[in-house]
Amino acid sequence: MWCEGRAGSTLLNLRVQPNASREGAGDVRNDALIIRLNAPAIEGRANEALIKFLSKRLSVAKSRIRILQGERGRNKLVEIDGACPEDVAMALTGQSMTLTPR
Repeated sequence: MWCEGRAGSTLLNLRVQPNASREGAGDVRNDALIIRLNAPAIEGRANEALIKFLSKRLSVAKSRIRILQGERGRNKLVEIDGACPEDVAMALTGQSMTLTPR
């Protein structure tokens, strides 16, 4: 599952597409939510843009968002501290989903 709760936070499995013409969240493929970003994948710009995108979309401080895995790749595991998984899923996809905490 691309979005799940764990110990007071939410974990997201994301697949980032840098240099996109439009920013936004896309479909879920292979248990990862596609995130399109305008930023290039050089010198950490895509990671910065991802954190900024998630912060604005989820209305959380950037300091509450951490990239746990995949800083140099397109597949990323991101933690949102103190976020409810159901609210995160709704904010990113517009769809509610049944989530199971770990």
